[in-house]
Amino acid sequence: MSTVALITGAASGIGAAVARRLSAGGATCVLVDLDGDGAERMAKEVGGTWMQADVSTEEASRSAVELCEQQYGRLDLVHLNAGISSGVDMDAFDLDTYRRAVGVNIDGVVFGVTASRPLLRRSGGGAIVATSSLAGLVAYDGDPIYTMTKHAVVGLVRAMAVPLAKENIRIGAVCPGFTDTPLVAGAREMFVNAGFPLLSAADVAAAVESAFYAEEPGTLLVVQPGRQPVPYRFAGVPGPAGGQRPPGR
Repeated sequence: MSTVALITGAASGIGAAVARRLSAGGATCVLVDLDGDGAERMAKEVGGTWMQADVSTEEASRSAVELCEQQYGRLDLVHLNAGISSGVDMDAFDLDTYRRAVGVNIDGVVFGVTASRPLLRRSGGGAIVATSSLAGLVAYDGDPIYTMTKHAVVGLVRAMAVPLAKENIRIGAVCPGFTDTPLVAGAREMFVNAGFPLLSAADVAAAVESAFYAEEPGTLLVVQPGRQPVPYRFAGVPGPAGGQRPPGR
């Protein structure tokens, strides 16, 4: 039985690169994207299955997992990759734009983890990797709401790592720098003119595959041009002066 992988945001960019990489290694891919035509094209390219869906809805994740079970009877790898820049102007705040960013970047990951967990468990375990960003680790003042959403992804991954590991499910995230994908297409010329190197989607896809098989629960892989992916290490925080630990820890 081949590995079955579910990938969101799979019609282009990092998601498409992950689909190509995993399928080249023998995996069967189920591709999800709001761009149904793009998802269908990618599915034909990699020999997989596709569905059009908005990951900001809980039903999208449920339906995607049901598709995996109906078509292939199992699920092994989940790449929760769908994401958007926020477009929120903090000086002229628009609630709908804000809710859209939170819906895709945070809800899409939460719903994806929740929906895929039972089938991963029934399949004997597996792995979930979310696409965060360097903006999930450092402050990016160019888009504060995007930064907030990617910090949230990192927090969820870290907090769920140990509970999921007990179910033989690994969870981690990749935190790439600026990547040459449709998300940064509008600024690509600026990067080129400044001589600033961009990651390729294939660079990030390689890191995603590594993150699937990382031994340490909650691994966050930083991906930067010209460097091998490296796990990010958080500094500890001061506890009570007496050295007490919280109850149950």
